[in-house]
This record gives sequence, structure tokens and C-alpha cells, in this order.
Amino acid sequence: MLKHGYIFILLATLTACMEYGPRERETFEPGGAGGLFIVNEGNFTYGNATLSFYDPATNHVENDVFGRANGIRLGDVAQSITMHNGRVYIVVNNSGIIFVIDPETFRVTGTITGLQSPRYIHFLADDEAYVTDLYASRIAIVNPQTRAITGYVDTAPHRSTEQMVRHGRYVFTNSWSLGSAVLVIDTDSDKVVHTIEVGSQPTSMALDSRGKLWVLVDGGLEGSPAGRSTPSLVRIDAATLAIERRFEFAPDDRPTRLCLDGDMLYFLNRGVWRMNVNDDRLPLRAFIEDRETIYYGIAIDPATSEVYVADAIDYRQQGMVYRYSPDGELLDEFRVGIIPGGFCFR
Repeated sequence: MLKHGYIFILLATLTACMEYGPRERETFEPGGAGGLFIVNEGNFTYGNATLSFYDPATNHVENDVFGRANGIRLGDVAQSITMHNGRVYIVVNNSGIIFVIDPETFRVTGTITGLQSPRYIHFLADDEAYVTDLYASRIAIVNPQTRAITGYVDTAPHRSTEQMVRHGRYVFTNSWSLGSAVLVIDTDSDKVVHTIEVGSQPTSMALDSRGKLWVLVDGGLEGSPAGRSTPSLVRIDAATLAIERRFEFAPDDRPTRLCLDGDMLYFLNRGVWRMNVNDDRLPLRAFIEDRETIYYGIAIDPATSEVYVADAIDYRQQGMVYRYSPDGELLDEFRVGIIPGGFCFR
């Protein structure tokens, strides 16, 4: 047991290294249309997550816009970001909170609290959204208008839920941490009605225009309680829930961050890879080669098909974002915050 004096010294040391309390707020003028938000996770338990904003028209980036606009820290591990009805929702995982901000002034307009370890938010309607969780065996149902939790979707025995995509009345979510399944939720009853076993640790998903659900499986780690499987890209028919195809990677590959632009799938696996949804095999060479660093996030601009790649570098210093043309030409690069991972186009 720690003595009281030791605790006091420890707290004094921590507060000497980290800034706490309110800061002076800056005013950001509303800009033109477009732009890109980047959430920087920060280091676990350090509370140093930040939000960056990039204007591709001017190649200008502003860092820590949340802290500067609101005079407070964003929190501990900014996991994901999305926009709905003219508001930006930032899910801060280890702080158990979702901040709602104005996309032009970056000022907070509301918060959603009472969450254990939130990961992603998915909007079913203006007054209903699902929030997945890393540790809770349930998905929170929230009302974005009142920002109140109105119920839960029981996901037991699956402890972890991540991304969500919708097809008709069903929402699909991947059970990633120590999991191996995609859960199918009936949004009419808010109940899990089916599970699809895909392999150890499904990391990310995307739904194409033909109603095919693509699931990227990293295979898990050696010695994991969830077991180990071959890393793979799985194609599921979202209507019949049947697995139609499985593309297998090499055993030591760690594919992650699947996303979709039209008929093109993109994912990270050391480098950046892409393949057409109609291809009958995995690509043989990377679209963007590995820089011998840590590619940690990817997004495709829906208006231009330009590719943004986040580089965590070493998980300690400020990360980088690289902007590429649809042909893979480097157009720009800029510094952001620590561990950039999530993107949201304004």
C-alpha cells in the first residue's frame, strides 16, 4: 500500500510535467467549405489527445484546435470522429466521453457521458445512435438531440465492439478485442440476431455498393486467449449473411484500417494497399510503399479520391499525415499531433 506522503510527491511530480486546468480560448473564424479533421489519439493515460484541421485548398494545418478553441484538453485517447447534421462527434475512448463540436468554430456544443470505453458512434436517425465499447458487453443507444443514453444492445458474451455499418434494418459490428465474430443487430428490436465467425480479431469493415460486407481480419497475436488464425480479407453477402470469399494473407502480415472509395478497397499492411472489389486475388504490390515507419490511419477524400495516410512514427513524437493523388503521387505532408489515426471530412 502506498503511503500518503508518497502519493503527494507522485501527484506533485505528475502535475509538474503535465498542464491541467483551463486555458485561454482562441477564436477561429468560420472558413470555407471542405477541410479535414484529424484526431490524434495521444498516449494512453497521458490525456494528450488533440484535434487537427487541414485545408487542402491552401495546404495549411492548424493543430490542437479543440484545446485552443475551448480552453480544455480533449482527453485520453481520441478514438474516432464523425460528422452528422452539421455537428462533429469526437469519441474519446479512455475518458468515456463524446464531445460534440461546431465544425467551423471548433467550440463544444454538447457532450455525451456515462460511457465506459466508447469506440465509435453510428447514427440510425436524428434521434438515435449506437455507441460501441471496448470493454462493455453492450452497445449504448443514445439520443443525439438530448445527448442522453436511452438504452442498450446486449452483446454478451462478446465483450468488445468496434466499427458499424448498416444494410437495410441491420447494423453489422466487429468484435475485435479477443473476438472473432461480426455481430448482426436488428435495429427494430435493438437485439443481436446473428453472429458470423470470420477469424481472430476482425479489425475493420466496409460495405460496397453491391451489398457486400468486407471484413479485414488481422489474425490475432501468438498466445492470445482468443487464439490465432490466418490474416484474411472476408467478403460477406449482407443480405444472406453468408461468407462468399476469403482472401488469405501471409501468416506474419497484420492488415488493418480497411476503407472503401467507390469500387476500390484500401487497407494498411506496412505499406498502403488497394484492390478492386471485383478482383479475384489480393494485390501483389503496394499502392504506396512502406516508409519503414508506422502507418496508423487512412482515409479517402470522397470528392477527389485523394488518399490521406497517418504516420505515428514512434508513438511518442508528433505524427505526420501524407496526402497522395489517386495515382499515388505525394502532394503534401504535414505534422499533426501524437498518434494520428482518425479522419473526418467537413
